[in-house]
Amino acid sequence: MDTFNPALDNLFRALGDPTRRAVLQRLVAGPSPVKKLAQPFGMALPSFLKHIAVLEQCGLITSNKVGRVRTCSISPDRLAEAESWLRRQRKVWESRTDRLATFVESTSKQEDNK
Repeated sequence: MDTFNPALDNLFRALGDPTRRAVLQRLVAGPSPVKKLAQPFGMALPSFLKHIAVLEQCGLITSNKVGRVRTCSISPDRLAEAESWLRRQRKVWESRTDRLATFVESTSKQEDNK
């Protein structure tokens, strides 16, 4: 059961921020230097680096520094973990809605037969 999973909690907390989601979306196309990733966000580099740190801490990205350039890459395994959790939740809710639909249909047929 996923009731208490700090790693998963941190993963979804990181995904809850639109700036971090946009960074991940850009990294899907391939690795990118931090400076280039930061350009469209109009924030100071130290503020942007906090977003990078959150993404790294939860394992969504990795970074590599060569000289003065830090390049970020996406870590797809962590995204797969979030997708797996969401898939399990979807199965639970689809099962519940299917049972509800069956109940409503049977109740409706009973009412029609009266």
